[in-house]
Amino acid sequence: MASRKLLILLAATLCLLTAAPAPAQTTVAVRIDSKNPGAEIPADFVGLSFEMQRVLADTNGWHYFSATNQPLIATFKVLGIKNLRVGGNTADRPTLPVPTQADVDNLFAFASAADVKIIYTLRLNQGSLDGAVQMANYISRHYSDHLDCFAIGNEPNVFSTNYDVYVAGWKRFAAQITAPSNSPGARFCGPSVSPGHEKWSAQFAADLARTGWLKFISQHDYPDGDARRSTNAALTRDKLLAPAMNEHYAKFAANFVPTVVSNGLAYRFEEANSLYDGGALDASDTFASALWALNYQWWWAAHGMTGINFHTGDKVAARDENKPCRYASFWTVTNGYNVHPIGYAEKMFSLGGRGRLLPLKITSAGYPPHPVNFNLTAYATLAPDNSYYFTLINQTHGDTGTNLTVFLGSKEVDGWTKGEVIRLAAPAGDVSAKTGITLGGSEISDTAAWTGQWQPVAVPPEKFQFPITVELPPASAAVVHLTPK
Repeated sequence: MASRKLLILLAATLCLLTAAPAPAQTTVAVRIDSKNPGAEIPADFVGLSFEMQRVLADTNGWHYFSATNQPLIATFKVLGIKNLRVGGNTADRPTLPVPTQADVDNLFAFASAADVKIIYTLRLNQGSLDGAVQMANYISRHYSDHLDCFAIGNEPNVFSTNYDVYVAGWKRFAAQITAPSNSPGARFCGPSVSPGHEKWSAQFAADLARTGWLKFISQHDYPDGDARRSTNAALTRDKLLAPAMNEHYAKFAANFVPTVVSNGLAYRFEEANSLYDGGALDASDTFASALWALNYQWWWAAHGMTGINFHTGDKVAARDENKPCRYASFWTVTNGYNVHPIGYAEKMFSLGGRGRLLPLKITSAGYPPHPVNFNLTAYATLAPDNSYYFTLINQTHGDTGTNLTVFLGSKEVDGWTKGEVIRLAAPAGDVSAKTGITLGGSEISDTAAWTGQWQPVAVPPEKFQFPITVELPPASAAVVHLTPK
């Protein structure tokens, strides 16, 4: 009997080993060029976008955006949110009222308390020119310290299919708002078009760059398309984490960025997320979205973007209806706001996105080094205090998950005095996880409490080409902070 039990135990163990093989292991090197730092990441890069309807008072006269909403202020602060855009489909929905001065007073009181800049959308679709001028004047004269810029209309390609007709209307609004008797110093962003119409952004930049009206070009982006077409959540998660997404970004950028830059303008995604129409269930609301969003922010920052406002809310306007927001950074709960996986990506970017971008290469660790084909992305910055931040994202997962040993180094740095790492992880590296996400070993509570910790990284006593070694499990990310000698 004892031998039979032993055979059963051995057979069960063999089945477990067969069903769940250990992830592959490989070693890569990340080399930075610390002598040629690039552009500085703007302090307000990390942003959120909400429907304009959220600015309105509810039936009890309560304002979501208010200096009294301390849990929301705390959530913005813990995530590192520095820019707030209000707009969306409800900004141009004629059946809804436009915000009143009292609504705006509460919005900017919130902005002051949360220390954020506001992108404010004025109604263009069936909107009142006089009303827009009055509101722009009011905001400019009372709240210029926390105003980023005005947008005129949201996704105008939806209600004005002719670009020339749209831009003529836009110019009428901008000219009247900036008249000497109104707000001559007002600055705008635009055209705020939906994906697929980014060539409008290029034309808008070419047409209006010399007016002095534009602070930046605003574009919307949902790189994985329509959530209604996401019928297989696992495939959608795989697509979000595939290297092909970076190729998509490059093609998307080619449609408008060169023209924007050649006209001396900055550009920002004032509204973006994984899939439009409220996001995809079991994909946009999972840990896959956190790894995707972290790389998404970094890819665009590395290519000159000045910020991304992730669209969010308890509900969002999809066409003429309001839908549950699957791609939300957080949802309202009884005692505060429950942070979703993508919120952890925003927090992690705010930890590592400090200072000036550094060129880097990812290669094999052997000699001579050669390019590698692993689903690893890496970014680095030189912080104002001359320390270095590396962000490492291992997007391998599931059956193809790979444990990575990452060597970090720079030929120009003469050794290090201190190293520390903070990690983003899901339970068992499961990219379908919606809860249990941790940053620095800690979840962010509904009351915006976070006790995540940086852990020490071994620093050799002498200089080596690759003095720092970091283990990076599948489906995880890390920010490594190194202090040079």
